[in-house]
Amino acid sequence: MCYFKPMGHIMRNSILAALGLAAVIASGSATHATELKLIVATPLTNVVRDLGNEFERSTGTRLIAKFVSGPIVKQEIDAGGQYDVVISITPVIDALIREGKLRADTRADVAHAVVGVGVRSGAAKPDITTVEAFTKALLEAKRVAHSATGVSGDHFRSIIQRLKIADQMQPKLRPMPADTIAQAVPSGQADMIVVTASVIMAPGMDYVGPIPAELQFYNTFAAAVGSHVKDEATARSFLKLLSSAQAFPVLKAHGMIPGLPN
Repeated sequence: MCYFKPMGHIMRNSILAALGLAAVIASGSATHATELKLIVATPLTNVVRDLGNEFERSTGTRLIAKFVSGPIVKQEIDAGGQYDVVISITPVIDALIREGKLRADTRADVAHAVVGVGVRSGAAKPDITTVEAFTKALLEAKRVAHSATGVSGDHFRSIIQRLKIADQMQPKLRPMPADTIAQAVPSGQADMIVVTASVIMAPGMDYVGPIPAELQFYNTFAAAVGSHVKDEATARSFLKLLSSAQAFPVLKAHGMIPGLPN
């Protein structure tokens, strides 16, 4: 678990201006709960942190969040973890609703993101605009990080199989857990990363761009309130903020595309 800390590169005043946060929270009938427990899929880490800081300040509610890969969200809840707000990949949210572990009437679509490529800040950006160029870039990379447990990692492994370069790539691959994947390139463990684009929007990395359209995969995210929620009104208010048009600038700043793909 982690408590929210002061904002990073998106300044608090800019978010207040972009969000019109007070109006969103007021219309959501937020109360002054002591705390909300969240479990959040890693690609939405910075979005939730930035919005969470202002939600805490405006409501007096303390947010306690755990950030893990999308599939691990379900494993945590299946193992008995109880959270007031759950934010994860859409298939996980829908499965947990079917199982009665999340409130169906609170489900909200949040955002989607492409799979992209990142390199260390200042490094030369490879050409990845075509399938052929992307294949060449992968083969020329020394070490390529990807998600060990997330959906983007599964997709990347299927890509290298499809490109018939799995054997050549095997010594180069660096599967990374959700809590450290954003540090793989800045720390030197890898010189390239292929992952959900929002993960690449981190200090020490430059975003090269999305993988070619022919190979692309859209990672979609939704949220819902837990079935054992202690303060439903406040939990609903946070979800309303997360999925509102006023949150779009924060989502976009962190490599997310509001709503679901058309």
